[in-house]
Amino acid sequence: MDKKKYLQEIDRVIREGKFKDNWDSLSNYKLADWYRNAKFGIFIHWGVYSVPAFANEWYSRNMYIKDSREYEHHIKTYGEHKNFGYKDFIPLFKAEKFNAEEWVEVFQRSGAKYVVPVAEHHDGFQMYKSEISHYNAYEMGPKRDVLGELKQAIENCNMRFCASSHRVEHWFFMGHGKEFDSDIKEPLVCGDFYWPAMPEPQHHDLFSPDPSEEYLKDWLMRTCEIVDRYKPNLIYFDWWIQHSAVKPYLKKFAAYYYNRAAEWGAEVAINYKHDAFMFGCAVVDIERGQFAEQKPYFWQTDTAVARNSWCYTENNEYKTAGEIICDLVDIVSKNGSLLLNIGPKADGTIPEEDKAILLEIGEWLKVNGEAIYESKVWRKAGEGPTQIQEGQFADGNSKVFTPEDIRFTVKGSYIYATVLKYPEDGNVRIKSLGERDSSRLPHFHGIIKEVSVLGFNEVPAWKRTEDALVVSTNRVQSEKPVVFKILVD
Repeated sequence: MDKKKYLQEIDRVIREGKFKDNWDSLSNYKLADWYRNAKFGIFIHWGVYSVPAFANEWYSRNMYIKDSREYEHHIKTYGEHKNFGYKDFIPLFKAEKFNAEEWVEVFQRSGAKYVVPVAEHHDGFQMYKSEISHYNAYEMGPKRDVLGELKQAIENCNMRFCASSHRVEHWFFMGHGKEFDSDIKEPLVCGDFYWPAMPEPQHHDLFSPDPSEEYLKDWLMRTCEIVDRYKPNLIYFDWWIQHSAVKPYLKKFAAYYYNRAAEWGAEVAINYKHDAFMFGCAVVDIERGQFAEQKPYFWQTDTAVARNSWCYTENNEYKTAGEIICDLVDIVSKNGSLLLNIGPKADGTIPEEDKAILLEIGEWLKVNGEAIYESKVWRKAGEGPTQIQEGQFADGNSKVFTPEDIRFTVKGSYIYATVLKYPEDGNVRIKSLGERDSSRLPHFHGIIKEVSVLGFNEVPAWKRTEDALVVSTNRVQSEKPVVFKILVD
């Protein structure tokens, strides 16, 4: 690739396009309708780190930190780092059983509407055909254009193909390997797998030292290359793009992507964390967490089927499908979308545990999806005593819901009330739909004409009192959320 010409082309697209590389212009971005309506997507962490399959997807960093579990595991299993480094996992990453169509069949059966494969993780290995670096899945390891194969399979099933880039953290991700006799040694030049392997910022000094201009231009070209080659409907960014030195390049990328999408006639979106973008220029993402209250703006949670890792490991601690469904319902009621991650094995197979969870979610959505897809928020997200812990990295423990915990969505003539924990006696009180005293404004002033329950062959008995809409069933039993479909006038 002629990098100088590519950078000039990026500048030309921004100069001649509607969107410029400043917040005033980027704030004219319009949220993609498909995204707001989709509500549920699949994230995929799969790469060289899937070979050691130890601890988590940060193995490439942690294996070079002395006294870490990964460091000790690496020496015990593979030998000293100077003889077997992270790069030596690449030939072992064969993906011999990878079949994009089989993956996408599972994703489709899960009920997901969009799919976000990791195009490049912090380790710097590109999962796609690239003209910028030879360290990519098309030339090494699987020797296949993984991203391209997934794009074709995803779009063949009328799902939205998306991609994520975690490249910016590579600035420091391999830096600890320079602290002892390992295979990470100078000179390292642009294009090398380990380059630049700079010292890692401390948590109290997150924004220093600045990434170099050479590195940031390389980041911009890599990310724009994904856009030009694969035309994703969404680009997800992990943390550290909020770095002050990255901001000018991030604005350039957003302007370039939005302008290219306008050329394609496509609606696209960008995910960001930690106020990397000016609010309203892209979509807020909360990692492994959610908001406690309903928001007037659209947002996303990204989390994983496993609590301990984003990639496959031999000791993944899995969530249940039921608790993920409860999170999905809660998130959608608050104007959000759930991006749920799985971690395939190095050979290209989806672990049975991951697959079982996805299919169980899909069975629930097959019955209750009308309360999720294309739904909108009601006057309030829900009711009940269980408090949702707000913020990122809050999904370490299971939430314990009660029969009083109910979430709301609306679509057309219907209010959907989803009971997160269905009571054994079949009696549900929906307080937000009570008639209330006329001296107090109720949440709902309309007329309820009919109440039905999705997925069960029973017409529930119901009555509306001053305090609640009281619904009673005799045969409804479920360990998963139950949805009441309420016709109003």
